[in-house]
Amino acid sequence: MYSKEEIKKQIIEAVNTVKATNPMAGSITNSVTINFVANAQLAVGGSAAMVYLPDEGEFLANAGGATYINVGTLMPIYEETLPRTAKALYEAGKPWVLDPVAIGIGELRTKLLSEFKQYKPSIIRGNASEVIALAGLWGLEGGKGESKVRGVDSTDTVSAARDAAIALAKWTGGAVSVSGKTDLVTDGETVVYSYGGSHFMEKVTGSGCSLGGVTAVYATAANPFIAALTATAVYNLAGKRAELRTTAPGSFQVAFIDELYLATAEEIAENPFDIEKA
Repeated sequence: MYSKEEIKKQIIEAVNTVKATNPMAGSITNSVTINFVANAQLAVGGSAAMVYLPDEGEFLANAGGATYINVGTLMPIYEETLPRTAKALYEAGKPWVLDPVAIGIGELRTKLLSEFKQYKPSIIRGNASEVIALAGLWGLEGGKGESKVRGVDSTDTVSAARDAAIALAKWTGGAVSVSGKTDLVTDGETVVYSYGGSHFMEKVTGSGCSLGGVTAVYATAANPFIAALTATAVYNLAGKRAELRTTAPGSFQVAFIDELYLATAEEIAENPFDIEKA
């Protein structure tokens, strides 16, 4: 189990490495949030590349440091693009982040998410209902066979997803990040609760999607657990700070991107969190 000081040290290393190296973390993400995802990746120091064709996904898998796959607004071509990209990432040993957006809606989404089990995403990032539903789809502890996702929103609490998150992390050998009022990140052995954020995040489309993209950026510089924690911490810090500067969602989004850019490694590491054994 990690100590708080070790976590802080590794967060600082991850942030500084990203800022110094400008790593590419490609994304296959939904069309509603693609701009927000790219801008958030750039703000923290990464390089963004957004694709949707099968051969482009395979190219990114091999050329980039990490890849983000989001199953939001699916297009027919994704039936080929997503499995080919996930397979290429798995075979190349490259880290990748899966966001199982709207799990339980539609046959194609269910088919794709079922296929991803064999390719073991390095990091799974979603809300509580998505994480519980994915564990259920994959037949793991803490999961439920019926999704309780309401569109893209959660109807479950983060604490209710704890067992599912731990089971998923143990299966993949990576990490799981669960978003909510208090965020949970686990590698199957250690559970961290990260605090902060803003109520405005619920009023801006793509807050969770962009977090997935930023998580992929940090996955180029740290192990899955530290990458997920670092991304969660900078989001909680930037959200708190942006809220102090704004009174409405539109200006909040702009201020939030600014705060992602301005946050230092030490400030991110000091964002409040608690730690416990899984």
